[in-house]
Amino acid sequence: MDRCDVIDVLEESVTLKRPVTVELKGGGHFVDRARDVVTADDGEWVQFHDHDRMLVDDIAFCAPAEPPAASTGGKS
Repeated sequence: MDRCDVIDVLEESVTLKRPVTVELKGGGHFVDRARDVVTADDGEWVQFHDHDRMLVDDIAFCAPAEPPAASTGGKS
């Protein structure tokens, strides 16, 4: 997963207030909701709801923790 894909998933978490599953490059994983994604002089950072702020480059993989609710679009 490249950095741009990780950022897209994190920004969607911020917008939709949905949790993501995060796998770190150094090992370990967690589920949390991103509060903000910020670009600074020293890199791109993500602030999580229940975890410390971390560099996006430290994330190996992330994805929505739960699939979006299915919509029938008015069809039965």
